[in-house]
This record gives sequence, C-alpha cells and structure tokens, in this order.
Amino acid sequence: MTHHVLDMPASEAQVRALRINDTVTLRNTLYGIRDATQIHMFDRGRSTRLDLRGHAVIHTAPNVRKVPPSAEHPAGYAPVCIGTTTSDRMERFSRPLMEREGVRLIIGKGGLRDGSSQAFAELGGAYLAIVGGTAALETTWIERIEDVDLDDLNPESLWRFAIRDFGPLLVAMDSHGGSLYRTVQADTAGKRAQVLASLGVRA
Repeated sequence: MTHHVLDMPASEAQVRALRINDTVTLRNTLYGIRDATQIHMFDRGRSTRLDLRGHAVIHTAPNVRKVPPSAEHPAGYAPVCIGTTTSDRMERFSRPLMEREGVRLIIGKGGLRDGSSQAFAELGGAYLAIVGGTAALETTWIERIEDVDLDDLNPESLWRFAIRDFGPLLVAMDSHGGSLYRTVQADTAGKRAQVLASLGVRA
C-alpha cells in the first residue's frame, strides 16, 4: 500500500501508478458533478467552458448558499455541506467523461461496474472511494467554490472547488483491472456457498 499526493491535474502516468488499496490525497482543484449534469452533457449535447482534462470529479450535488461574489466567494456561492453520493447510477458516464472531457479520476461511494473498469484500463483512470457519512469532514477539505457552469441545473451544476488536502481516499478501482468491489463480491459468494453447504442447502 502506497500513499500518493496528487497536485491536480494529474498525468496518465501518475494515475496508472495507482493500485487498489493505495490511498490518495488531492490538492488544488476538484470538480463536482452528478446525474443531471452528465445527462445534459452527454445525452442532450451540452458542453462546458470548464476544462476537466487531467482532473478528478466527485459525485455530488452540494448544499451551497448564494452570496455576493467576492475574493472569498468568486463564484457567488459559499459551501455549506459538500457530501458524496452513490456512483452506480452514473456508471454509463465514466467512459464519455474520460474520452470527451479528459477526466482521470472519479470519486464516489459504492463503486462502479465493469464498463468503468474497462475504461480505466484503456484510458488511464481510477475510482477513489469515500466512506459514507463523512460529508462534514469532506466539506472542511473544500476551501472555496471557484467557478460554476450549467448552473440552471443547480444544485446539480458543474462545480469547480479549490481544495486543501482532499483525502486520504482509497483507490478502489485502478487502471490494471483491479476492483475491490469485485473482490468483495467474490469473497461474499464463496462464503455464502460454504454456509449453505454446511446447512445442507443446495445453492
């Protein structure tokens, strides 16, 4: 297990150096994205003026407060609570995020599926997991909201956060085909079969 500190944006080589069970701390910039954001970007043909190349996106629809724009709040929003949502329902967007927008890292809860794993392997990406229920802690890693696009979708806008030592996050899926979720599923299936066999139950 290795700990990596990535000053975003990250290169393909840096991301391919990540292996499952490694930990990662991100610095500089993080983008917030969610279901509606990606539906509009990839199903409805909308584009963004924000440059996601080499960056990480986090699955979130943050709780924010509208404030007058200032040096502290350049986008006119103050972060109130920026928590992570479940990733699985956004599985189909992993590849287009990487191919079209150049995203390298996806952060969320609960993992992604084989299609994302294949995209990570082919394009050089990884999935970083956050434990559920840590929104209050995550919010302390956000220094400010620097910019926002597609804001008619608020709170599922595309957010650019300035971050300070965001992490440590767990590498749960890497670019080498590794997936902690696949491992857990296999282990669970094996243990289930053993328990059923010990009870004389045919699976």
